[in-house]
Amino acid sequence: MKIFITGGTGFVGQSLCKQLTADGHNVTVLSRSASRAKDVLGDDVEIIEGNPTVEGNWKSAIDGQDAIINLCGESILAKKWTHERKQILIDSRIISTNNLVAAIEKAKDKPGVLISASAIGIYGDGGSSELTEESGVGDTYGAKLCQDWEAAANSAATQGVRVVTIRTGDVLGKGGILAKMETPFKLYIGGPYGSGKQYTSWIHIDDHISILKMILENDGIKGPVNLISPGPVTSREFAKALGKALNRPSWFPVPKFSLDIIFGQGTELILESKKAIPKRILEFGYKFKFNDIDSALKDIYNN
Repeated sequence: MKIFITGGTGFVGQSLCKQLTADGHNVTVLSRSASRAKDVLGDDVEIIEGNPTVEGNWKSAIDGQDAIINLCGESILAKKWTHERKQILIDSRIISTNNLVAAIEKAKDKPGVLISASAIGIYGDGGSSELTEESGVGDTYGAKLCQDWEAAANSAATQGVRVVTIRTGDVLGKGGILAKMETPFKLYIGGPYGSGKQYTSWIHIDDHISILKMILENDGIKGPVNLISPGPVTSREFAKALGKALNRPSWFPVPKFSLDIIFGQGTELILESKKAIPKRILEFGYKFKFNDIDSALKDIYNN
């Protein structure tokens, strides 16, 4: 299968490219820096230099691809949310996805499937309610961003393309968001965010990649998919599990005002409660390798 990937040099993208090439697929990655992408991904991946938020010759590479996996987007909490930062978050997702769909429209030999990133943030603050793909969407900034992101991807369906929007939570593995989470624990000041009662949804990187491969191969999967584990936990439970995995205390709570200083308006995203359940993936028969947070963290830190 010929697969075109945006965001291939990111945390998930690197693991995905490695697995897909190992399986014998021909992988092409769009990157702003071809030299950096080559250093990160190696020689088994074809690199096309280009910016997905800008019109360019890269769009012709869509013609003849069997699948597109769209993972691009500026890291949601890498920097404090300001008006300018929020616009960057929007542009890096919506404009890039619109450009991909425009490239699909022009392609003579169109891809069969577009798998496009989204997030469980689309549900807003769900409290302690279980959130499935049939749940309503929220009205926060993060929720509206995800709605617009998915709408941009879904427009490819008018071209006869199967569209799957993957609503992801925290993807756990060596590096990525976990590397940021573990820092205060290593300094003996780790603990839950805010009240600690809000739910967080997560998935082990191995399950994440396996499910993406399942979506690629199963033509019956379309529409939104909660790409998270079936074991959501509260912030307090997550902190306890991470402290245990690192052999560090986990009692030091991080108050809201501290989060406000670091993340600005992004604090709302951190303190939202999202008890998401992967209903559709379970219905399609996927068997998770890591159902609970303790086993997931034990695998990550012991291997």
